[in-house]
Amino acid sequence: MTEGLEMFALTGKRALITGSSQGIGFALARGLAAAGAEVVINGRDTGKMNAAAERLRDGGATVHTLGFDVTDAAAVGSAINSFEADHGAIDILVNNAGMQHRTPLEDFPPEAFELLMKTNVTSVFLVGQAVARHMIKRGAGKIVNIASVQTALARPGIAPYTATKGAVANLTKGMATDWAKYGLQCNAIAPGYFDTPLNKALVDDPAFTEWLSNRTPAGRWGNVGELVGACVFLCSGASSFVNGHTLFVDGGITASL
Repeated sequence: MTEGLEMFALTGKRALITGSSQGIGFALARGLAAAGAEVVINGRDTGKMNAAAERLRDGGATVHTLGFDVTDAAAVGSAINSFEADHGAIDILVNNAGMQHRTPLEDFPPEAFELLMKTNVTSVFLVGQAVARHMIKRGAGKIVNIASVQTALARPGIAPYTATKGAVANLTKGMATDWAKYGLQCNAIAPGYFDTPLNKALVDDPAFTEWLSNRTPAGRWGNVGELVGACVFLCSGASSFVNGHTLFVDGGITASL
């Protein structure tokens, strides 16, 4: 068995990261590339996706782009199958694409709830299934789903988002239960509060930042680069017997009252 830092190397692996044109997805793509992986950037905005790919290439990464709507079953299947046929195996999948909608629960629009479910949960199922079908044939693969601190905690105004991230954690357990026998490791990362475009409204709110700093033992917002270590671990040989686990990277917020 490989020991030492070699256990964390991703050289020779190819990783698809959904929703990776910005924020957490981009940070994870850059981190996996730094660990040696060839990365596949995904997004619906072609301009942003290509710009993100160029930034990674400027840093020396080997990068592909694969634009498709993660909520469209036909588009997902076509894109994954075509990529595998044209470029080879997707060894690692990071299901990162997601969205937020903040409204008191009693006023939450049904159409916004449905969109949240499609974007945050259905996408994990669709892309996970499409990629896993190829991984199963090879007898190996890594799937990392991005959950949230809201997998374990609720906060006013985001109850449906909390529901979606709870579903992601349980879907991760289901993936592990069904696919571990084929050599796949399926886990999740649950970020706490990170300074990202998705959280811009909160980051720009001094009162919320003060509340968060007091509520989080680490006393601050997380930086997206602080998620890379957890992702590299779960994507590498170092996690060969870790399956169905949700790893919280949250500055201690779920550990403290």
